[in-house]
Amino acid sequence: MDYVLVVVAALIVSAIALYSGFGLGTLLLPVFALFFPVPVAVAATAVVHLANNIFRLGLVGRHANRRVVLLFALPAVGAAILGALLLARVSSIPPLASYHLGSQEFSVSTVKLVVAILIAGFAVLELAPTLSNWKVAPRYLPVGGLLSGFFGGLSGQQGALRAPFLASAGLRTAGFAGTTAVAAIMVDVTRLAVYGPTILRQSYSTVFEHGGAGLVVAAIIAAFLGTYLSSRYLKKITMSTIRKLVGVLLVIVAVVLAAGLV
Repeated sequence: MDYVLVVVAALIVSAIALYSGFGLGTLLLPVFALFFPVPVAVAATAVVHLANNIFRLGLVGRHANRRVVLLFALPAVGAAILGALLLARVSSIPPLASYHLGSQEFSVSTVKLVVAILIAGFAVLELAPTLSNWKVAPRYLPVGGLLSGFFGGLSGQQGALRAPFLASAGLRTAGFAGTTAVAAIMVDVTRLAVYGPTILRQSYSTVFEHGGAGLVVAAIIAAFLGTYLSSRYLKKITMSTIRKLVGVLLVIVAVVLAAGLV
């Protein structure tokens, strides 16, 4: 039953994430937490997330808009370095609150609560009928890159802050998917370089030591399949649909972060 749940979750969430530009890591983590202690679930999710981002880049990276990548992703890389360097300092700040769900303990941190508030604000802008025509002017793309990169380096939450800016950048569906894939990889590689190679090795070793290799491999394969199948319908999905999808997922991610579930 555990394999079925993980595979189905990875398949569905990865298919959605190709269009929204985020959500795989955030929504897959609670599923892994059903079977592993939270630190192991975090490591397992990180491995699946990185593998799928690389696969996604190979599928849709060629559609990336170079101008938007320069305006958005380059500032994001610089900010990711600052966020990653700051992580060591803020990690010592005690959580605002903690609670138990079954045998698992979850905590609400200051950083993730701030990110949740920002994401909730973007969700309102995406979903409120009176603001449905709201768009981020291209001149603000570097600001979005700075926000996304900084919090990506600090807490790993870059996608939900990236999507609203890129969804308003005048890109076609394929261009949006490709640009988000390139930006995600650039920030991930940057923050991993700052964290150091030991972090990735620790993720792998933690998963294997707790007998999670099979579930992680199954999740990676399912995520690849979901991403591939989703890519076949890129031309049939409109940016209006993507904006609505982004808005709904922003609400979900904001609630999950504020509750300390990730």
